[in-house]
Amino acid sequence: MRFGRNNGKKLMALRIVKHTFEIMHLLTDLNPVQVLVDAVINCGPREDSTRVGGGGAVRRQACDVSPLRRVNQAIFLIATGAREAAFRNIKTIAECLADEIVNAAKGSSNSYAIKKKDEIERVAKSNR
Repeated sequence: MRFGRNNGKKLMALRIVKHTFEIMHLLTDLNPVQVLVDAVINCGPREDSTRVGGGGAVRRQACDVSPLRRVNQAIFLIATGAREAAFRNIKTIAECLADEIVNAAKGSSNSYAIKKKDEIERVAKSNR
């Protein structure tokens, strides 16, 4: 866990993930680990844009994303979407995380991570 009062609480993070996997199993009747893998595959952006400076002018250039960065970015986007969904909400963080992962695994546009991935790829396409 990160940010504020949750910073450094590993046991809390483990408890949240355990509850999340239980909720995901109830929602989908599938193996929760497989659902998580599908979500990570669907949420990793394939193309991104980087800053390239030339002659004092800085512009953005599209580039391919390495496999490890795709995985890291996907996990970050899923966690961020769950955190924002749970903020000032009755639903627990585990319920929000389960919803986010299930939506991301389906490729649903309700998922924060899928929306962000599409936005990143759209910006990269415009910077080709």
